[in-house]
Amino acid sequence: MCFILNFHLISSGAFASESVFRSISYTQGDFETSSDDWGDNMSAGSNQKHPSSPTPFGTRCFGKQSPIVLNIDLPIQHPFDAQGIFSFLEARAIAGVETTDLSQKDRLIYARTLMFPSGPGAIRLIARNYGSASWVLKAQLELQNLRDQAAAIFRIRRLLNLDADSSAIDLNLSRDPALEASILRTPGIRVPGAVDPHELVIRAIIGQQISVKAARTHLSRLVAQAGAAYTSSFTGLDRIFPAPPDIIETVHDPGADLPLDPDRVLKLPRRSISTLRSAAIALQSGELEVGFESNPQLLRESLLRTPGIGPWTAAYLAMRVLGDPDAWMRSDVALVSGAVRLGILEPQTSKSASHRLLEEYARRWSPWRSYASMHLWQAASG
Repeated sequence: MCFILNFHLISSGAFASESVFRSISYTQGDFETSSDDWGDNMSAGSNQKHPSSPTPFGTRCFGKQSPIVLNIDLPIQHPFDAQGIFSFLEARAIAGVETTDLSQKDRLIYARTLMFPSGPGAIRLIARNYGSASWVLKAQLELQNLRDQAAAIFRIRRLLNLDADSSAIDLNLSRDPALEASILRTPGIRVPGAVDPHELVIRAIIGQQISVKAARTHLSRLVAQAGAAYTSSFTGLDRIFPAPPDIIETVHDPGADLPLDPDRVLKLPRRSISTLRSAAIALQSGELEVGFESNPQLLRESLLRTPGIGPWTAAYLAMRVLGDPDAWMRSDVALVSGAVRLGILEPQTSKSASHRLLEEYARRWSPWRSYASMHLWQAASG
């Protein structure tokens, strides 16, 4: 049994209040099968049951108890490239922590677990397109406590970059003829954000110098071994991404001289494992402070002081955690590949010269280099 509450947010800064509730209902059973288009019809249906003594809000709602599930309409700044950002998340989805369903072009689903101030929970995001250029975004929030709804909405908006002024960004970048066609094909491209800064540090370190697919495999193995079990009403979610203490306990120090354990949790090189542990220890101790409101310059300096973290990772984290619109990931191979496809670089240019020339060229995209990078990555993958 679970509480289901439906309401609209009337602006990006408006959270739940009595004035924005459309309906309140208590539902038993699998609500996922009919909740993607909730509205007034949510209060109708023969399967609906209203308990005479419902569990009060704020009660722990996991295990044998019921979660609180809030159904929310989220406002979007249009244009919005829903397909692009949902595809980005799908390619990196970690088993147990994240699930996606992009089988229908006009109905995109992404769900994941995460930690809120009151404890573990989950979100389920559904983007719908009804034949127009605009998308409609809805969210289900699975919470232990209604006080966590503001944190959940904030993290969703950061993850999907919902408040970006996409029209202004597109206008500025389209002044470069090399990007104009890409922008016409994909208006409103977004830079994916983060729901948990510490998690993204771990993901970025594991993903250094390996493919997205390989990083996903390593991260799924880490979550299976170190992630706390979680019972969700959203299908496919059963793990919480491990916090730094869990990683320190699970990923053992490989040592400098001993052979690597063939049964180790992460089948990564010695240096990568040492970097991961160093970062986890620094995050746990507070020596490395990474948060949504971190000072960009101080964060970069702190990251670069951490053994094994270089300029690319520092820029990537600034882009996704801080929402830096002008981050530039120096020496990124995919950026060079995308630049070649868009005619910015000549294919025969040497590797070192390509990186140098692209960095110089990218200065014209400032202060929106993060968004230009998404166009280059998209071109590289196409």
